[in-house]
Amino acid sequence: MRTRLIVALTLLGAAPAFAAEPSGCDKFKWPIDRERAALTAPTRAEIASGAEIPVPISVTLTLKSPADAKLPSPPERKPKDGTFAGFARFQKAPKAGTYTISLSAGAWIDVVQDGEILKPMEFSGATDCAGIRKTMKYDLAAGPFVIQVSGAPENSINMAVLPSE
Repeated sequence: MRTRLIVALTLLGAAPAFAAEPSGCDKFKWPIDRERAALTAPTRAEIASGAEIPVPISVTLTLKSPADAKLPSPPERKPKDGTFAGFARFQKAPKAGTYTISLSAGAWIDVVQDGEILKPMEFSGATDCAGIRKTMKYDLAAGPFVIQVSGAPENSINMAVLPSE
């Protein structure tokens, strides 16, 4: 009985270590070279929250306080105090298919199309990788959509929206 208790306590103590996010560029679930290059390109346009932009694109999105961001839809995750939010409108994806949406820093993303918040098909993220923090794959129709960013630690974030390879 005592041995079971010790094993259980040991496993419970190790749980936070299992929950830690991977560290390093080689820890993403798929190759990120293209997304990372887009997020760090010196030619990235700077856009204000609410701007309408084309796909594919790599931009620096200026963010605001969540109260001032006026996101078109309530975010699925409530932003923490002291964080920033914003959104970009896209006329449409060039064609229906899978697209990667990548961010330079940790933040929550909601992709809204036809009034519905889409769930990512796949997610990958890692800390300690210069230029990229997370990337997700979404199945988009050829119609208009909105990307909402919330919970960002700073008032701007680099974002890339690219057709998936």
